[in-house]
Amino acid sequence: MLYLIAEHLGFPGVLNLIRYTTVRSGGALATALFIGLLIGPRFIGWLRVRQGKGQPIRADGPQTHLAKVGTPTMGGLMILTAVTITMLLWMDLSNRYVWACLMVTIGFGTIGFLDDFDKVRKRSHAGISGKTRLFFEFLIAGVASWIINDGNGTLLYVPFYNGPVLDLGWFYIPFAAFVMVAFGNAVNLTDGLDGLATMPVVIASLAFFAISYVVGNAVFAGYLGIPHVLGAGDLTILCAGIIGGGLAFLWFNAPPAAVFMGDTGSLALGGALGAIAVSTHHEIVLAIVGGLFVLEAVSVVVQVFFYKRTGRRVFRMAPIHHHFEQLGWSEPTVVIRFWIISFVLALAGLATLKLR
Repeated sequence: MLYLIAEHLGFPGVLNLIRYTTVRSGGALATALFIGLLIGPRFIGWLRVRQGKGQPIRADGPQTHLAKVGTPTMGGLMILTAVTITMLLWMDLSNRYVWACLMVTIGFGTIGFLDDFDKVRKRSHAGISGKTRLFFEFLIAGVASWIINDGNGTLLYVPFYNGPVLDLGWFYIPFAAFVMVAFGNAVNLTDGLDGLATMPVVIASLAFFAISYVVGNAVFAGYLGIPHVLGAGDLTILCAGIIGGGLAFLWFNAPPAAVFMGDTGSLALGGALGAIAVSTHHEIVLAIVGGLFVLEAVSVVVQVFFYKRTGRRVFRMAPIHHHFEQLGWSEPTVVIRFWIISFVLALAGLATLKLR
């Protein structure tokens, strides 16, 4: 909004600074951080009153989690509020990538909200059916993929190789939709301990802040041998908003958490990162940068697959962060060590920009 106003006025005086992506990114981070910290206390208090007993805790989960009974959920609404206002304020609203990513972020957040609401209302951790969730997630992601694909090309790029390796053609849209849905649910599975998903999301957003910036710059993209996507540079502002909103939420989500993110936040943030990766043609790099989320999702798939066929468990409990809890690791130990892994993987993902 500010960008369009300044553009309409011809970027006079100090408003000329708004032309620069770095300035708007800094403004976006500060705005999201301020909004999140401002609304946090009252919002959490409102959730406590409305939800009563808070998020249902799984009886078959780690016994240490029973102490968290009464903690409110749907805290992801704080992040969504901060990020959405930030996007509308600082991003170029004539950019189709903005609307595609906003559609995925709000759409996935809405699905997560309905799931959280159902859990709280029924006092059950089941929520709405998985098939229903996946149907609407793929529907939203499919439309967003079509918007992104309009003029963005259908080429697939992989790390360590200069240039595209494959033209997916019409299959690119279902592939892109799968990336968004898969990553949204991977982040959702990771959100099982206080602060566990929040910081890795912030770290991944930092990595894609850099990726979006160089992809949107023809000179940098040409030098690095990566695809140049006109307009993708504006997604640095979305990444900055997620960083600011995520840090504000972490202030209240740090152990012991005053509020849980819930599916409302985890689905939305994972979907947003997936949409950014598709927009920048760095879908495979996302699997490296967000390798922690991939590991969490794979651990669930492996556990279910082997248990159904052999009756035996590969891990003591899935997702894998619960496995380490069962081995005797304290919750803060699991969280901090997983943060370190996430940081290392983000650096590895960024290294692929040069190793082409």
